[in-house]
Amino acid sequence: MDLKEIQNLIKFVAKSGTSEVKLETDDFKITIKTGSTGNTTVQQLVTAPATQLQAATAVPIEVPQAQESKIPAPPLEDSKYITIKSPIIGTFYRRPSPDKPLFVEVGQSISDGDILCVIEAMKLFNEIESEITGKIVKVLVDDSSPVEFDQPLFLVDPS
Repeated sequence: MDLKEIQNLIKFVAKSGTSEVKLETDDFKITIKTGSTGNTTVQQLVTAPATQLQAATAVPIEVPQAQESKIPAPPLEDSKYITIKSPIIGTFYRRPSPDKPLFVEVGQSISDGDILCVIEAMKLFNEIESEITGKIVKVLVDDSSPVEFDQPLFLVDPS
């Protein structure tokens, strides 16, 4: 991962409103933490040759603090609903492209393997598939909104 990719990841994390992201591969481990002061701290541990270590380790970087968009948890009116959560951080999209129809709508029946949405993370569009069969009761996230890991996306009635 080069410096430009790390900077893009830092900007993405700052905009998403998450407080900490960890990324680990065979070659490196990177942790990005955002504080309440608007500062972002990056800590990178590299297990590559020493010539590649020069840009690493605990660099405080000023990143403009994104507006906190706290999405309240849905009220647990009925525990019979199953919540489908985001498996990754990124930008949530309800349709494959602006000129295409929505993947799913409220009231629509879904089955295992149906595509519910896409989440864009670092220029990659990840299709999120249903792991259950049921009916969409509520969409909990607005289109083109940033989402965090494990954030509720849909409520599904499995009956």
